[in-house]
Amino acid sequence: MRHICTTILLVCFTLVAKIQAQGITLKPEKPTASEIFEDLKKLNFLGSVLYVAAHPDDENTTAISYFANTVKARTAYLSLTRGDGGQNIIGPELRELLGVIRTQELLAARATDGGEQRFTRANDFGYSKHPDETLAIWNKEEVLSDVVWTIRNFKPDVIINRFDHRSPGSTHGHHTSSAMLAVEAFDLAGKPNVFPEQLTYTSPWTPQRQFFNTSWWFYGSREAFAKADKSNLVKVDVGTYYPGLGLSNTEISALSRSQHKSQGFGNTGRRGVNETYFELIKGNMPSNNDIFEGIDTSWNRVKGGQEIGKLVARVIENYDFKAPQKSVPALVNIYKAIQNIDDTHWKTIKSADVKALIKACAGLYLEAKASSQMVTLGDSISLSLEATNRSSLPIRLQGAVLSPTSKTLASDEVLSNNTPWITEETVAVDASFLSTDAYWLQKEGTLGMYHVEDQNLIGQPETPRNNTVVFNILIDGTLLSYEQPIVYKFNDRVKGEVYEPFEVVPAASVALDSKVQIFAKAQPKEIIATVTAHQDQLSGSVKLKAPKNWTISESQRFSNLKKGEQRSFTFTVSPPDTEAEASLIPEVTTQEGVYYKEMVQIDYEHIPLQTLFLPAQAKIVRLDIKRKGDYIGYIQGAGDAVPDYLTQMGYQVAILDPTQLTPDRLSQFDAVVVGIRAYNVVEAMQQAQPLLLDYVKNGGTMIAQYNTSGRWGNTKIGPPYPLQLSRDRVTDEFSEVRILAKEHPLINFPNKITAKDFDGWTQERGLYFPDQWDGQYTPILSMNDKGETPKDGSLLIAPYGEGHYIYTGLSFFRELPAGVSGAYKLFANMLSVGQQQPQSIKQ
Repeated sequence: MRHICTTILLVCFTLVAKIQAQGITLKPEKPTASEIFEDLKKLNFLGSVLYVAAHPDDENTTAISYFANTVKARTAYLSLTRGDGGQNIIGPELRELLGVIRTQELLAARATDGGEQRFTRANDFGYSKHPDETLAIWNKEEVLSDVVWTIRNFKPDVIINRFDHRSPGSTHGHHTSSAMLAVEAFDLAGKPNVFPEQLTYTSPWTPQRQFFNTSWWFYGSREAFAKADKSNLVKVDVGTYYPGLGLSNTEISALSRSQHKSQGFGNTGRRGVNETYFELIKGNMPSNNDIFEGIDTSWNRVKGGQEIGKLVARVIENYDFKAPQKSVPALVNIYKAIQNIDDTHWKTIKSADVKALIKACAGLYLEAKASSQMVTLGDSISLSLEATNRSSLPIRLQGAVLSPTSKTLASDEVLSNNTPWITEETVAVDASFLSTDAYWLQKEGTLGMYHVEDQNLIGQPETPRNNTVVFNILIDGTLLSYEQPIVYKFNDRVKGEVYEPFEVVPAASVALDSKVQIFAKAQPKEIIATVTAHQDQLSGSVKLKAPKNWTISESQRFSNLKKGEQRSFTFTVSPPDTEAEASLIPEVTTQEGVYYKEMVQIDYEHIPLQTLFLPAQAKIVRLDIKRKGDYIGYIQGAGDAVPDYLTQMGYQVAILDPTQLTPDRLSQFDAVVVGIRAYNVVEAMQQAQPLLLDYVKNGGTMIAQYNTSGRWGNTKIGPPYPLQLSRDRVTDEFSEVRILAKEHPLINFPNKITAKDFDGWTQERGLYFPDQWDGQYTPILSMNDKGETPKDGSLLIAPYGEGHYIYTGLSFFRELPAGVSGAYKLFANMLSVGQQQPQSIKQ
């Protein structure tokens, strides 16, 4: 595991915001004197801004960084979804797993730009062309309640929408929906009779202003924007330079934007003036270019806060960059004064802020690390505690308590200057230890919504790290409690100090060797279930469950598995005689309980290690599928699992490196398939394309799957005859599919394809279809979303020399992992082109 702060340490100067927004970070903070000073200034600003959009990477990181770091406002980004429906250029994870990656990328972005992160329960089900469709698939009332919940909890003075609520149908339906819901929630959040069940935990809140973060892009061109009436727009130069960092705000923004690595949003920083515009939607228009103008953002807004403001100003004025510890006594007095105010909202926020500042100024290092990264109930672990006072201040540790068990781990200790206090305690992991699994994936949701029952979890970016150690610290006569998450830490010979999350996991997990099992013939198939023990001396049995018309061999026993040990079991599964689909569910039974979930770990350099437990079931499909050819070459693009599913169909699949292609190597294959977005992300494809076309000319079949147009620049896919990519897509997976070339071999050989084969498709039909092509191509299918013109570019085929070239925007990368029968049949036909009795492919 690589912790995100290792790559962004130089710009992580918003310590307090990170502690409040993302929970307590894994790696203890070690702020510099300059970073502490910036947080001191933030302590004297009592104003909040909430930025609202639909997906990870929708947010304006420049604006968020500006409000957090220049204005010093408490700033948050509310992303209605976790980006589950997007594509992934760094790996094969899609849907919920991609949502987990993009959640962590958002947290890394906020740790960089100083903002906080929030979500709703909305599931990104894929591209939507209109908010009517979006809000029908989402539960509008529930998503609206989540936006209201966020406003009531965060209590923003200003809300900024990324998108225009007045433009339905002109952009992604999720985008417009996010703005529409934010506008509606602005008026509702202050009404006690709206979602009254929330008021058990929070209170009504009415923001002062709402803006739309507009730009020339929304006007169609820079010229049109230059001519537009700007009397209702606030113009802000967000290009601030921060001498303490040696960075401009726009450079921080680029670092933040670059955290969205799964989407390919690496960004280069700029310097200089950067004007951003905010159009007033609700509230009074500021008389200057300050969105907080007329809103009291000083301590005066809190009853009894005027003196606190003076105390904070004095600390800022007298701050010693060479000796931050000198500010501690004054900060302790500020903390005590804050405890006397009645405003619970600002009391909670500013108490946490000033406690963090006291800890930072004192150079106080606190850590609780476990001897094991994973534990199960009943385990015993060793906890190593460290408390180091790196100042000359008299500080005492008045006990350390394990939470939530309330077990005392340490009593009264003097923390001498720069002398680490370290102790180890053996702790029994009992039922009071809380699950660390992703909370929004624990119960089955719907296509458009995650199911979350705990109101206090809704909106949180990740499951709170509630297994902690509370260090009670006495400073200048005042007791301050600091809660540190239990972490796992080890030394890597290359990376050095590595932190990983401490996880409470079930005693066992089980996984099948594939999420889809295709039975292309009515013959038995061996399927492997792998049991993983997460505790020592695990014994029990494992079996597979399926409907009665599927025959499965008997359950199998195991005994005395060691912690971390895996054991695989082979089961024989026989399908019914006729076509059928079912779920295959593995089940492990032990003395401790019954387990049916698979452990999934996501491990990338730019995010912390993610450990999830998800249902281990697979889709089993009895399919009368015919195929020709055996040996397929596959060039991978932006990460997909298509090769695995081609293997399921009975093909031998070789993964090809485009830099290593030769005519002899290519001549071995019955067909060569190019993965999704390969021409977008694999530079070597440009050099490999002539070799691939020669392969086709000499009798081969080449299938190029979809590539994007637009932000990837002028994508060159090098087809044998001209075709032009567009942004045409069909997002309704239920839309009618019309077969244009009914007599074409691609529709008839070796499998007869009918409209029924497009039943059961998931998320979409396809995307980025060509909209212009040479007459040599034959369009095979026609489809369109409701109210749109027919789109005929989803599947094109052309003869070239002795072979055949196919370009398709159909989303096979989603349909094959979903076990869609018709998608398998159609892909088999594509791979079989040229294998039928000699006849013309061109109609």
